[in-house]
Amino acid sequence: MGFGKVVLVFFLAVVGLGVLAGGCLYRGYNRAVGLDENVRSSWAEVDNQLQRRFDLVDNLVATVKGFTDQEKDVFLGVANARKAYFQADSTAEKARAAGGFEAALSRLLVLRETYPELKSNESFLKLQDSVEGTENRLAVARKRYNDSVQLLNTYTRRIVGRLCASLAGVEKAEYFEIPEAARATPKVDFAPTSDES
Repeated sequence: MGFGKVVLVFFLAVVGLGVLAGGCLYRGYNRAVGLDENVRSSWAEVDNQLQRRFDLVDNLVATVKGFTDQEKDVFLGVANARKAYFQADSTAEKARAAGGFEAALSRLLVLRETYPELKSNESFLKLQDSVEGTENRLAVARKRYNDSVQLLNTYTRRIVGRLCASLAGVEKAEYFEIPEAARATPKVDFAPTSDES
């Protein structure tokens, strides 16, 4: 084999490897973008269900307020948690604020045990059913979001995935986790304070 043929074979091998590497990068880049868009789309569904929940809870609060005015702390907690969600800038901040809202919502729903007339109020019962349905849809949306985050984060931790993700400007995403405070059983104290006695 002559020198020219060796150079040609070497050149073709380098070109072949370059095409192969370029194809891998192209596919990897597109996969990173697709995974990132899937995370964004999944978060949009979570956000949509959270918005629905906030709207329903506003109506629920108004219904409960009609029966009792002394639980101002519960109502204030719901209002502050809702405000924190809408002031949040990032997905992670919104997820934390949503967890705080869940804790406030559970305290609100505990009121039905203290006020038996709430249990028989048709508006309250319908709103409570709507909130429970929304909670179920939210749980499904949260799972889909976290599954999307897992796929993206797994990809970005791999060698080629890390390179492709950085080329595409795609970063790791944060899971939507419920804070421990929101998991705790709410405690509502209805004992009169020294101001009320």
